[in-house]
Amino acid sequence: MRLHDQVSYDVARLLTSRYSSSFHVSSRLFAARLRLHIYAIYGLVRIADEIVDTYRGADQSKLLDDLEVATYAAIERGYHPEPIVHAFALTARRYEIDRQLIEPFFDSMRLDIQPRSYDEAQYTRYIHGSAEVIGLMCLKVFCEGDADRYDSLRDGAAALGSAYQKVNFLRDLAADHEMGRWYFPEGRFEAFDDEAKQRIVDDITHDFERARISISQLPRGSRVAVASSYRIYRELLQKLHQSPAETLRDQRIRVSSVHKIWLVVVAIATRGRV
Repeated sequence: MRLHDQVSYDVARLLTSRYSSSFHVSSRLFAARLRLHIYAIYGLVRIADEIVDTYRGADQSKLLDDLEVATYAAIERGYHPEPIVHAFALTARRYEIDRQLIEPFFDSMRLDIQPRSYDEAQYTRYIHGSAEVIGLMCLKVFCEGDADRYDSLRDGAAALGSAYQKVNFLRDLAADHEMGRWYFPEGRFEAFDDEAKQRIVDDITHDFERARISISQLPRGSRVAVASSYRIYRELLQKLHQSPAETLRDQRIRVSSVHKIWLVVVAIATRGRV
């Protein structure tokens, strides 16, 4: 592997470890040949998130547009001087991650630039671009070119991405409200109550059940890692379910690091069964 390739994947790994403790714990269980590619996918997603969540310059939209253009050009060329874009491009070329999956992601990121409340159609569109396609990108890596397996597991992969994103929305109600975002099509932040929360929890539970069936059918190199992240997010959903709606409007619910490690141990011991 060329030095620039290696350094680019190293940067993606470092970025993953610093931004997401939950994901980084689970990602270390991927087979080594897959792990760097999952870091590359996470890396591109994270820097796009940084543009829409952290940067407040007047050229925010242009920065996101430039990142998308650079991503396509890097995939075409097989090179980019910026390490995260370069790593993603190498992974996309290797596993045939194309515009059908990449364009919806950037489309959803653009929705986050302006404060908004989402209706049902916008919510569905956002979930697809911000979460389902990420699950499908990862599935491309997991299946390593096995098109039949990819087709058979794509519904479960999309459902798992959807579940994770909805859990994040429920956990981050207060932070999203501060940025002027209300993702759930029903109600509004000020009127969010336990009845509304239960409907959301039921919807997420349905997504998790759709995904669970597919996890046992994943290739060996990815099954335990995905099962561990599934267990961590199911535990987080349970804690959200047990917390009053008023609490969720005020604070961010977490799963402790010790408990995350225990859930990972369980996933390893059960060989990825959920």
